[in-house]
Amino acid sequence: MRDLLGELAGFLRTRRERLTPGDVGLPVLGRVRRTPGLRREEVADLAGVSVDYLTRLEQGRGLRPSAEVLAALGRALRLDLDERDYMFALAGQRSAAERRTPDPGPLARLVHDLAPLPALLIDHRFDLVAWNPQMARLMLDFDTLPDAQHNALLMCLTHPAFRDFYRDRERVLSEAIADLRAAWAAHPDDAELSALVDELSRNDEFERLWDRQDVRVNGRGRKPLLHPGVGPVTVDFEVLNPLHGTGHRLIVYRAADPASQSALDSLAEGAGPAHPLRAVNG
Repeated sequence: MRDLLGELAGFLRTRRERLTPGDVGLPVLGRVRRTPGLRREEVADLAGVSVDYLTRLEQGRGLRPSAEVLAALGRALRLDLDERDYMFALAGQRSAAERRTPDPGPLARLVHDLAPLPALLIDHRFDLVAWNPQMARLMLDFDTLPDAQHNALLMCLTHPAFRDFYRDRERVLSEAIADLRAAWAAHPDDAELSALVDELSRNDEFERLWDRQDVRVNGRGRKPLLHPGVGPVTVDFEVLNPLHGTGHRLIVYRAADPASQSALDSLAEGAGPAHPLRAVNG
């Protein structure tokens, strides 16, 4: 199981190394630096901590920084909101999330009601909870897979059907893994999620992207797809989070252009009867 403080150490190092003096308003003296990014001394000064303290943090030597120190580091490292939340979670500054997943029944029914738009419901582990026939026609007949493989990221990384499905595979995977990293830090007591990360880490593609230490919660975007039946399809997606905090995400696809709309219409016409609503155990 991965060590949260070790991940915090790596995250702080990578964010420091990505900054330049000009990014934080420091003078650029023109001489070549031996190491990338800002020096520890510079970040420590910006955050109001000692160099020794920052060094120990970056070496994962057992420190648990306070919320005030984390806020100062976030400002010094110019972290965005997702990165700041992720850093706080790694440092144990969030209460442990409930492992039990509330009943997704009403949301699962909404997935069906959204037809003919392809829609999918997942939990914080990226496990598939419910989907409509239009999404199954676009992505994959999920009923052909055992329940243990009903995980969106696991399928994208390992199922042959997805090898050429995303025309911008590197970006799609990197964004999904950055999203998973945020969820993993926010649920430190979730043994199933930690086990999933350990399992995925055996995949070279996942490990390479995970080691970037990127964190991002994806709310919307665009995905160019290559469907084996209808050819190129580009979809815009929206991720909706219920206000009552179930931990589920409702993902809805819409065609990004007229040609893609024609392709989705063609798939919808062959979608057949409604998919029975089902939930993945967890």
